[in-house]
Amino acid sequence: MNATVHGSVLRRNVLKGISAQIVSAADKVDAGLPTAITVSNVIAVGTSHGLVLVFDQNQALRLCLGTTATGAEYGAVSALSINHDCTRLLCGFAKGQITMWDLANGKLLRTITDAHPPGTAILHVKFTDHPALAVCNDSGGSVFELSFRRVMGMRTCESRCLFSGSKGEVCCVEPLHAGLELKDHPISQYSLLAMASLTKILLIGLKPSLKVWMTFPYGKTDPASVPLLAWQFVAVQKTINPVLAFCRGDTIHFLLVKKDESGTIHVIKQRQLQLNCDLISLSWINPRTLVLMDSTEKLRVVDRPSQEELETVDMAELQLVYNSSHFKSLATGGNVSQALALVGEKTCYQSVCSYAGQIMYLGTKSVHIMTLRNWRERVDHLLKQEKFMEALSLAWSFHEGTAKAVLGQSFYPAKRKGVVADKMVEILLQYVDRSLKKCPEQGKIQVMEQHFQDIVPVMVDYCLLLQRTDLLFNQIYPRLVENSVARGVFLESLEPYILSERIGCLTAAVMRDLLSYFQENGMMDSVEGCLVHMDITNLDIQQVVQMCWDNQLYDAMIYVFNSGMNDYISPMEHVVMGNKMLVYISCCLAGRAYPLGDIPEDLVPQVKNQVFEFLIRLHSVEAAQEEEVYPYIRTLLHFDTREFLNVLALTFEDFKNDKQALEYQQRIVDILLKVMVDNSDFTPSQVGCLFTFLARQLAKPDNTLFVNRKLFDQVLEFLCSPDDDSRHTERQQVLLELLQVGGVVQFDEERLLDLAEKAEFYQICEFMYDRKHLYNKIVDCYLKDPLRKEELFNYIHNILSMPGYSSEEKQLVWVKALQHVKVSQTRLQMICPLEHTPGRESSGFRKLISDPNLIRPFSLSNFAQLGPDLHELLVDLQCQFSPQQVTAFLKTSQDYRLEEAIQITEKHKLHEATAYLLEKKGDVQGAFEVLLQSDEVQSLLRRVEEALHDIIALCQRSSHGLNQQQREKHWCIMNLAKCSVSPDCFSLSSALKELTMKVLNSMSSFIAPPAIIQRILQDPVYGKGKLAEIQGLILGMLETFNYEQTLLETTTNLLNSDLHWSLSHLRKAVSRGLHPRQYHCNICLQQYKRRQESEEEIIIFSCGHLYHCQCLQRKEVGVLSERQYSWSCYKCTSNQGSRPADRSSEESSRSRSTSLAQVSRSHFTINMLSEATLDAQQTQAWDHFRTLYRGPSRLAVLTELTHSHGNERPGLSNPVHPGTGSIYHSENFQLKLSPPPLVEE
Repeated sequence: MNATVHGSVLRRNVLKGISAQIVSAADKVDAGLPTAITVSNVIAVGTSHGLVLVFDQNQALRLCLGTTATGAEYGAVSALSINHDCTRLLCGFAKGQITMWDLANGKLLRTITDAHPPGTAILHVKFTDHPALAVCNDSGGSVFELSFRRVMGMRTCESRCLFSGSKGEVCCVEPLHAGLELKDHPISQYSLLAMASLTKILLIGLKPSLKVWMTFPYGKTDPASVPLLAWQFVAVQKTINPVLAFCRGDTIHFLLVKKDESGTIHVIKQRQLQLNCDLISLSWINPRTLVLMDSTEKLRVVDRPSQEELETVDMAELQLVYNSSHFKSLATGGNVSQALALVGEKTCYQSVCSYAGQIMYLGTKSVHIMTLRNWRERVDHLLKQEKFMEALSLAWSFHEGTAKAVLGQSFYPAKRKGVVADKMVEILLQYVDRSLKKCPEQGKIQVMEQHFQDIVPVMVDYCLLLQRTDLLFNQIYPRLVENSVARGVFLESLEPYILSERIGCLTAAVMRDLLSYFQENGMMDSVEGCLVHMDITNLDIQQVVQMCWDNQLYDAMIYVFNSGMNDYISPMEHVVMGNKMLVYISCCLAGRAYPLGDIPEDLVPQVKNQVFEFLIRLHSVEAAQEEEVYPYIRTLLHFDTREFLNVLALTFEDFKNDKQALEYQQRIVDILLKVMVDNSDFTPSQVGCLFTFLARQLAKPDNTLFVNRKLFDQVLEFLCSPDDDSRHTERQQVLLELLQVGGVVQFDEERLLDLAEKAEFYQICEFMYDRKHLYNKIVDCYLKDPLRKEELFNYIHNILSMPGYSSEEKQLVWVKALQHVKVSQTRLQMICPLEHTPGRESSGFRKLISDPNLIRPFSLSNFAQLGPDLHELLVDLQCQFSPQQVTAFLKTSQDYRLEEAIQITEKHKLHEATAYLLEKKGDVQGAFEVLLQSDEVQSLLRRVEEALHDIIALCQRSSHGLNQQQREKHWCIMNLAKCSVSPDCFSLSSALKELTMKVLNSMSSFIAPPAIIQRILQDPVYGKGKLAEIQGLILGMLETFNYEQTLLETTTNLLNSDLHWSLSHLRKAVSRGLHPRQYHCNICLQQYKRRQESEEEIIIFSCGHLYHCQCLQRKEVGVLSERQYSWSCYKCTSNQGSRPADRSSEESSRSRSTSLAQVSRSHFTINMLSEATLDAQQTQAWDHFRTLYRGPSRLAVLTELTHSHGNERPGLSNPVHPGTGSIYHSENFQLKLSPPPLVEE
């Protein structure tokens, strides 16, 4: 079905009579354009020339109030209001006057000119429910109460200001009107008035005395948005109370006003309504529905409870009248605020009026009225547009009571549903006729099928929803039969409803057509699915059974036999055996109908007996001579032994006190044994399933079955002594399952264990040993079983680590494991839990771990908690079998002793591991010498370079903790060692020079340049050469020196410049004069004395606050520190949420205060402190200045510069000729200097 639709909710009519007379009056009597409208029992329209046209309900002109001369004097009519009994009319004018008219005779009763300040236009004038009370609102934003009296025959009017425009301009007022039916409501006695200003909503009561009940701010809104108000009495929780809807912009708020039992008035905010448009008009059309107009002049009908938009109507053709000129007060010179004039651009308060479920809209040449359509009109409106699906959907929502903005329906649900159902039947019949007439006569058959596929399911749906299958099969179907395509689509569409059991019974004609259609089109699966879900009492049983046999519809056939003839045996005699038959037998024995439902309770025992009798038949009905006995049980066993036995097991569960059923149970067991044990056609698995089934039954406490124990022995021999070994695993698994379900009690355990060992059934042996708690023998089972060798250590791990085993049992398993552990690569995984076992420190354990064959790649976590001697033993074994992993193990383990570990690595000549241990010990010299020994293979340059890299890294790490002499000794020893290498070992002498440069370059950060130059001159490689060969090294050192000297000088200059700049700005900041914001003390609020003779001390803070010194002392905001006070601003510290006294310790520790202060006499002489020190305020200024500089320090920038140009930096290993390759001549070299921070003056 389609989603819920709402149709056309509003009926829109043009009041042609009134519209024509408005245009005529403008032409004939110069009435001008319409400006305002109000509605009661009459309709009054004001014009721009001061006239008021009053029409009756038949749109006839009754009165024409005022004259054009009056209009010239008073201006245009800007507001209208009719009292509750429709006897008086208030008329407000653009120039500020107010008149009252008698609507019975058109007599002018009052002219009010002094009710509000002159020079302002009347924006609103409203009667209240009190007959002598009204309110008006002028363009100055003020609101006045008008009290009408008649004293001594004189009509008077007293005015009282309710809200002054100087406190916020009100641009909309709305009194609460209760109406005659609610005149006794407890809220009506208060004469509530809602006022909307530019910033908030005010709710006040005029009676018995003026009282403000609530104010509510709008929040952030568009300044050009129009404030809107509307009252409505709404039923909330079975009580009727007034609700005020108000908005400014796109959010509507709701306030519920109610009076509780104690007499207290409550104003409760309710859920707001969020829209996506700017509103200019807000009206209630009934207690649940709002009619809104947005700034594009589109009406939006919104259901308030669901906040769903029901309809949108474009009102652009109306040419709505706006009240902008009155809000701008153009008739009095335009003396209004810009904010009010901006709001007035889109105001139309006087052009929209609601009364008794009707809303009227005033256009420049016409008047439109909006009313709600009743439910029939809304449905008929869709039918006229031939939108049948939408009409049905809308009608169904009326039927269920879920429709919105409903009008004209009965309050009683039964009556409502009956009326709507009749309407829906009418629509459905029209829909059928229309679908047949509109059917495409030409084109492809697929087009016609699609046409009816879109229509027929909708009809079926609604007929079923209305529970009118008679309508569907007796009226709609006969009409569709006229079209063959429609007939086929209808019959096909019934299938899903039948399968979901929404349709359970068809008429004979429809059922016959359905079966014939499906059979003709080869849809036999659909036939079977439908048959098993339907009442077949109306069918021709013989025809249906024949059709099922012909098409092998076994489910349908079983259903027909069971449901139609109460015959549960015939299906089993004729249906081919299979899973279907097993399920059927299971259902019959369990009392369930096949394929769904339940067997009638009175037939359940009879059906069970019939099924058992069928199963134990000696021969079938039409048995051949060669047929074996018990054919049905034999066939089911051959088909699926396990499932058939499961069916029997489930059935036996229900056999408690039924004597006959127990007899059937014993009889079936005897037949099973006779069929399977004496027959070689069954596999070991099938035989095992039988005896597993029997073992389960015999293990029950209430067992009544008897089975010869010799049969179990015979089965044991059969499983353990096979003729061939092709089913070894299967036999073992079957026997294990038999034992696990309790069959062990049927055997001699010793004989069983002996047969299992001979048959190599090691899982059976494990099962038996586990029963006897001989866990150590289970180790042998794992070792002998080639399929489970890898699981041995998991088993040992579980035995030794899990609770529930005695220490003696664990010890036996442990000893057995030590005797046989020679199995897999993961054997050492068992060592982890052995720390908690008895004998862990025994010689057996040491023997185990000392076995070289056990050393394989292993995880360090397995040895995390062993003693140091065992760790050293592991190190020794690793040195022998995994030398490449020794260093990594030493770095991650901490449980060995250094001296013993060093001896082990030295014994195996692992120089890298020995050097690591010596360095860890603190013997850097010894580690250095060991690493030098690693260069024994000097024929390979790669190994020399690797050794040299390790030595340089060692020297660099250790140089930081040595003095200059020790550094030179280390580096020179390394240099000598390098020089001791004969140049003949290298094919090119340049390779040795390159190594020398790398060493000297690394030395330059730790050794003084003179010592390095001396070492170069002593180098035998260069000592015999010319000066030109060492020129590059010396020049590189000089270039490095010049580079670092320049960086040092630049850094020093920058830091000095920064310090001078910072101190100068700090001095300016702390010596700047302060100007107070006010001329009074912020504590006592007394102005300080300006007279010269006054000696009163005042304190001014940098925040602009001023205090008397005595006032601050009383508030305890000063902190005494060594002979002077450190003041803090009392007002600023109070705003920060802490007392000054509580902050004194924090201020003294952080050396900062709230603001800078200057202490002066009243004649503005500053008290200078005796000492030139920074007080707390100056310290705070210094901290504030430092926080302005958020970037990295310049020293950090220069350090980064040296790193970033590290590859370009000249050095000993990268000599550069001066004048050509200097870094100062490089185009890419630049110093990265950050600019000074910016400080606001």
